[in-house]
Amino acid sequence: METLIVERKDGVVTVTMNRPERKNAANNKMLNELKQIFAEVEDSDADRVLVLTGAGGAFCSGADLSDPDGPATDRTRSGLARMRRLGDVALGLHRVTKPTIAKVDGVAVGAGLSLALGCDLVVCSDRARLSMIFSRRGLALDNGASWLLPRLVGLARAKEIALFGGMWGAEEALAIGLVNRALPVDELDAFVDDWATTLAAGPPLALSMTKTLLNASSMSSMEQAVEDEARCQALNFSTKDTNEAIAAFTEKREPVFVGR
Repeated sequence: METLIVERKDGVVTVTMNRPERKNAANNKMLNELKQIFAEVEDSDADRVLVLTGAGGAFCSGADLSDPDGPATDRTRSGLARMRRLGDVALGLHRVTKPTIAKVDGVAVGAGLSLALGCDLVVCSDRARLSMIFSRRGLALDNGASWLLPRLVGLARAKEIALFGGMWGAEEALAIGLVNRALPVDELDAFVDDWATTLAAGPPLALSMTKTLLNASSMSSMEQAVEDEARCQALNFSTKDTNEAIAAFTEKREPVFVGR
């Protein structure tokens, strides 16, 4: 890939956006490669956890407005067609049924922040700077932000973040629930590695079901939620992994999950 560095180790796929000279701004090539890698991770039994990060001390500074083929600038397509390509990236990440972690250092703004928030867990360094900067550029939200923000921080706070387009530091973002953890920059890698390896060693089917149930919860009634839980749990009890977990508990050892 031209704009991404993809590394695989023990079930963890680390995807690094690699355009540090542009603070990892997403050009058309990067958007296409992100869609491709999200689909690959979802399709691979060996890939259990996705970590998304950026090179050179930045996460992603949003869409690259200097790219003539980008979603904001490609004059060979209609505006709607261009922006749907960007939306496809958000949907591709959302459709990854495995745990996803955003490791955020430096700036994550605009569509870049949307990418981070599209992950299940967001861990940032104490020098991270986050902004839904769209309104300051005369734009509305995109890349899934209008769906993600209210679910993370509530409608009133989402409106504050989006309408003003201000910059949020790591501790502020942590306080309002925009991120899961804010850590000293020299602790960031080790912490995310620990979370990722722990999740990769977990039961793939059960984790996938848990993620799906939680994502659907805001759109479900209580009746539908408990019915969906019952179906998932009935399936879990028929798997080798659940039997392995019960046996390991009885035998006082760590379980080994295979995703079956």
